Amino acid sequence: MYQVTIKKHALRSLENIQEPYFSNIQADICSLAKDPTPPGYKKLKGRNGYRIRASDYRIIYEVFDKVLLIDVINLGHRKDIYS
Repeated sequence: MYQVTIKKHALRSLENIQEPYFSNIQADICSLAKDPTPPGYKKLKGRNGYRIRASDYRIIYEVFDKVLLIDVINLGHRKDIYS
């Protein structure tokens, strides 16, 4: 089982998200501990990391297999997250 950490920037973004998206995103982040590559995940191009979709939001994270750690780097609405 992996340990999940969330960067301060991602945590601030999560606090600004309204329900029902908040609960869905929170559940998706927690599920990364069991499976860091869930169905629908994608490897990012141009930088390290992966992304998963949570309705209109994206969760960007890195996986460190040697220490069983997942670091959530950023999350946000799909129109803003990649800029």
